[in-house]
Amino acid sequence: MSTRATVLYDTPGPRGRRTNLILTTATIVVALLAAWWIGSKLAANGQFEAEKWTPFFKSTTWTTYLLPGLFGTLMAAALSIVLALAIGTALGLGRLAEAAWIRWICGALVEFFRAVPVLILIIFAYQLFAQYAVFPSAFLSFAAVVFGLTVYNGTVMAEILRSGIMSLPKGQTEAALALGLTRGQTMVKILLPQAVAAMLPALIAQMVIALKDSALGYTIGYVEVVRSGIQSASYYRNYFAALLVVAAIMFLINFGLTRVAQRIEHQLRAGRARRNIIAAVPHQPDQGLETKDEVNVDWHDPGYTEIKNPGE
Repeated sequence: MSTRATVLYDTPGPRGRRTNLILTTATIVVALLAAWWIGSKLAANGQFEAEKWTPFFKSTTWTTYLLPGLFGTLMAAALSIVLALAIGTALGLGRLAEAAWIRWICGALVEFFRAVPVLILIIFAYQLFAQYAVFPSAFLSFAAVVFGLTVYNGTVMAEILRSGIMSLPKGQTEAALALGLTRGQTMVKILLPQAVAAMLPALIAQMVIALKDSALGYTIGYVEVVRSGIQSASYYRNYFAALLVVAAIMFLINFGLTRVAQRIEHQLRAGRARRNIIAAVPHQPDQGLETKDEVNVDWHDPGYTEIKNPGE
């Protein structure tokens, strides 16, 4: 069997493989013991009894508690993500503007709101909207949650976008200006598409954070999935089961969002039509080129031939 080297680390020798095997085995044993101990404690407290889990097989549990909460979470997260993208794009481009006063104002907004915790923004907006009756009472908590998530995530996305644009080679901007394009055209047609494609994983990660932070609306009485799960648990007296189900729901949503992000990133990097992110990207067959990972670099290999003079 040939031995290969990777970019991140050298292939371990016999002692290294033996050490890795021992550490892996010990980790698995400790994890299994910890899982057994936790499971035994939960079983001793009756957390695995059927009456704790049967409520989730009733339609009333979902229609009364979980689905309305899930709808509230998705609504707040979706609206805040859309608004955050718009605000983040405006602030990110503003920080790169030619006018110094625009850069100063955008920079001050980004640094201030990025430093304030989301929970404080939500509570502040709730009190402000209630004091001046900005929104009807029925939409007060929803507006406060959307405001907090939008402002915070928008400023973070602004920095992500700005760093993505600044990471591009300066020669592209100079070449575009030399060809007669304005700075606005250069930004929109050349720099911004590349920055979005490069920063897409970070942008999607921030969207996932916005989805999870919507649970902070619990503090001001907003009906979201965590609050609904706790209400369901207080009625059926199954807090562990309810929180586990809520965690599974959030995991599935975030996992799906991450998979969509990976697909979009793959399409953009493949240079396919950006209007269709569902179409499969064709892969060419092996062209016979060997990467560093596929080249045998171990001189112990039987087929190894040493070349002392490269000219031979």
